[in-house]
Amino acid sequence: MVSIENHIGKISVSESYITELVRHAVCDCFGVADVCSVSTFRSAVSSLTGGRLFKRKGVVVRTDKNGGLTIDLHIKVTYGTNIAAAVSSITHKVTFTVEESTDMQVNAVNVYVDDMNS
Repeated sequence: MVSIENHIGKISVSESYITELVRHAVCDCFGVADVCSVSTFRSAVSSLTGGRLFKRKGVVVRTDKNGGLTIDLHIKVTYGTNIAAAVSSITHKVTFTVEESTDMQVNAVNVYVDDMNS
C-alpha cells in the first residue's frame, strides 16, 4: 500500500491499482504497441537504488520518503513512430492520470523503449 496524508486525512492506494492505472494510460497513447516485461536484473537494480518497489508487467513504481512517485516504463513502439514525441506524450499523460486519480505527486516518469513492432 502507498499511503499519503493530506488535509482530509490518510489515503491508502494499492500498488496494483497504481501499476494498472499507469499501464492503461500508456497503452492508450499513440505509437505504443505494448508494455514490455521488466527483466529480473533490472528489477533487482531498481530495488537496490532505494525506495519501495512495485513491479508489474513493464511498470515499476517506486516511492520516496515524502510520498512522491517515480515511475519506470518499458514499452514497445510501433514502427515509424516519432519516439521523442511519443515519450513526451506518455510522460504527460501518465503524470496527469496518476496525479488526478490518486492525488500523489509524480516526481519522474522514465520511459525505456525496449522493442519496436514492425
